[in-house]
Amino acid sequence: MFFQWFRQKRRSQILEQPFPREWLDVLQQNVYHYSRVTPEEQAAMRDSLRIIIAEKNWEGCNGFTVTDEVKVTIAAEASLLLLGLEDQYFDMVQSILVYPAAYRAHGHSVTPGGVVLEGDSDRGGEAWYRGPVILSWDYVLTGARHRTHGDNLVLHEFAHQLDMQNGRSADGIPPLESAQQYRHWQEVLTDEYERLVHDCEEGHPTLLNDYGATNMAEFFAVATETFFELPGKMARRHPRLYEILRGYYHQDPALRETGGRRDR
Repeated sequence: MFFQWFRQKRRSQILEQPFPREWLDVLQQNVYHYSRVTPEEQAAMRDSLRIIIAEKNWEGCNGFTVTDEVKVTIAAEASLLLLGLEDQYFDMVQSILVYPAAYRAHGHSVTPGGVVLEGDSDRGGEAWYRGPVILSWDYVLTGARHRTHGDNLVLHEFAHQLDMQNGRSADGIPPLESAQQYRHWQEVLTDEYERLVHDCEEGHPTLLNDYGATNMAEFFAVATETFFELPGKMARRHPRLYEILRGYYHQDPALRETGGRRDR
């Protein structure tokens, strides 16, 4: 109880401070999505990013220096996910580690067929359960400055963190509001995941990045990227998937994309 009161008081003090002018310049220059949301949503993003910046431990890796530009760009992208989620600031994330570019790491992955692959690999980012988010700055900047074909590293890794807030490792099911929503989520995500796996195996073109066929956790992260980066196309080609993500994030980016008119 006392810890919660203290944290809320500290956050209020953070938000009482004027927003730095140079940070606003970073938002306007580096964060494409900032210009696409409403003025009210921009204000909410500015509030969220200040709390994220203040509460996380930021660390540069391989000689990289974490500047205010780096912090504001990453925190703003992460805050886009939070616009419809009340009192969310990725509390489970203690640290954000930033590399200048792709880095080499050891680990394993599981293919859709269940084959475990071990070895070193080049990575753009990672998200750990109750651990850090690891990002490559060149990937971050490319995804933040421009609308992409559905690829956004920050949205991907922080979607994993939302996924893991249900008290277990990422499984493609973030905390939801009701048993009915859980059942519907499971049904739609399973159908859409199997559709992506089938299309990848058959060599069919896909809107969703084929990395989403790795497992359900990666599918949710990839779907989140597409939801924010290519919302109109997702709404038309994957309407059921779009609707459950709209219900979870409490946002309608396809409506933003058309200036308030939903295309059919």
